[in-house]
Amino acid sequence: MELTGRIIAVIPAQSGVSARTGNNWMSQDYVIEVPGQYPRRCVFRILGEDRIKQFNIQNGEDVTVQFDIDAHEYNGRWFNDVRAYNILRGQVPQAAQPAGFPPQQPAQPTPFPPQQPAQQVQAAPFPPAGEAPAEGSSDDLPF
Repeated sequence: MELTGRIIAVIPAQSGVSARTGNNWMSQDYVIEVPGQYPRRCVFRILGEDRIKQFNIQNGEDVTVQFDIDAHEYNGRWFNDVRAYNILRGQVPQAAQPAGFPPQQPAQPTPFPPQQPAQQVQAAPFPPAGEAPAEGSSDDLPF
């Protein structure tokens, strides 16, 4: 999967020693904001000191993140993990844009007050009242 947006937070790296293997590990989290009418944010993680240095992601940078999503259980609760495996910089590739959607353009402000007078829409009047039903008609409504 891919997300294209701007890095809005770079969280300090975490490191330690694996209790299972005894090897050193390092990971770093980043927050990407995807533009749109309702901007979305997503936290993703890069594992490995070599990849963290290779990608060298900076705050405010526009990137396309290629990632996998996985879930794990801990103490009866489930958590999602978004792991990035590649970072693309520069022009957004066409493959990153959803099919059938035009590229997003920044919204243009509308002038206020409007430069053209708004057209008034007149509602159609209620139909004319009909004659009251005669006594003993089949209409059994009380009004």
